[in-house]
Amino acid sequence: MVDIATRVWNHKWKIDPIVRSLIDTDFYKLLMCQSVFRNKPDTQVTFSLINRSPTVPLARLIDEGELREQLDHIRSLSLSRGESTWLRGNTFYGKRQMFRPDFMEWFENLRLPPYHLERRGDQYELTFEGSWPEVMMWEIPALAVLMELRSRAVLNGLEKFELQVLYARAMTRVWEKIEALNDIPDLSIADFGTRRRHSYLWQDWCVQAMSEGLGHAFTGTSNCKIAKTRELEAIGTNAHELPMVYAALAKTDAALAQAPYDVLSDWHEEHDGNLRIILPDTYGSQGFLANAPDWLAGWTGIRIDSGDPAAAAETAINWWRARGEDPSHKRIIFSDGLDVTTIRALHRQFSQRVKVSFGWGTLLTNDFRGLVPNDGLAPFSLVCKAISANGRPTVKLSDNPNKAMGPQDEIDRYKRVFALGPQTAQDVIV
Repeated sequence: MVDIATRVWNHKWKIDPIVRSLIDTDFYKLLMCQSVFRNKPDTQVTFSLINRSPTVPLARLIDEGELREQLDHIRSLSLSRGESTWLRGNTFYGKRQMFRPDFMEWFENLRLPPYHLERRGDQYELTFEGSWPEVMMWEIPALAVLMELRSRAVLNGLEKFELQVLYARAMTRVWEKIEALNDIPDLSIADFGTRRRHSYLWQDWCVQAMSEGLGHAFTGTSNCKIAKTRELEAIGTNAHELPMVYAALAKTDAALAQAPYDVLSDWHEEHDGNLRIILPDTYGSQGFLANAPDWLAGWTGIRIDSGDPAAAAETAINWWRARGEDPSHKRIIFSDGLDVTTIRALHRQFSQRVKVSFGWGTLLTNDFRGLVPNDGLAPFSLVCKAISANGRPTVKLSDNPNKAMGPQDEIDRYKRVFALGPQTAQDVIV
């Protein structure tokens, strides 16, 4: 078992690069990257860091030189032979050779493209530009670097025994959460915490604790490196990035309305079974489901990632029934801002009606609330999103208007095209 406090104390020795591997990323990134490599390889995109918690002054907390050092280190990484063998030969979701030889040959030769970094007041402007398959691989490591450098900055002033006590308290908190989930019958829960984790070592510890404490109820981790190291299932399907870029490429309103379904049509050709999970909320879940082609109702399930999760689940159940499907055979994956109370409540409400799963993120791998003065380690909302494709701006509406992004005129256009009705704003916790 790694002594995390001692490792943090010795960070000045630079023994712990924040991102250790190109597969220190979420599994859905690799699945989406293969799809993009096949279907949209020449699309030019720009990704940008977006701090949705502006009260966290990243540029005051994080030294620019150290940030550049970590980003430059990521650009030096390439797949190891063992990592390539694992991706080429492992079974994912019951399927061998999930990743095609042409994609793997490209991935084995990949080095991440350059970045652009500037300080703007108390925040950093961090952007990545280039071909979509290359640039998209920056998202997760960029977030991991910013999140961990912020953690290191806050912890830098603590003495060795203060660190030992801090991590003992944090470990106790995680273990008490695990104990509070242990009595839930037929629980199915995975770690989705890579993007906004406290640190790599901490996420690895949390995954091991979940595995031991929950047994078969713990289904795996989204982090490919940890999945490989700990011999766990790598978990993930697709994300908002795909419909956002496809939509930006649409040249007419009719093509824009069709874009989210074009994404899933391409996905349908590549994947089956438990990889056929719909993420409906990019431009409003109700409108997406109302206009969805009938073949989508046959997919395995839906992931709920914004808005009121219980209301979204009811919408999904009603949609399946209206399309002649039996909801009890379908899976709903909850993945937005989860913690013990919400997990227990949602499981109690829906486990007798659908198959329920949970993707537990930030409040698993980064819950240090109240453990340092001024709550300096409280989780905050940091994202790295595609903001343009072939020079056209991207838009996300979400089921929570506080998560919407894009130029206002384009947001208004998307609301009109997708017939987005009234929405209820909710606090963005993480």
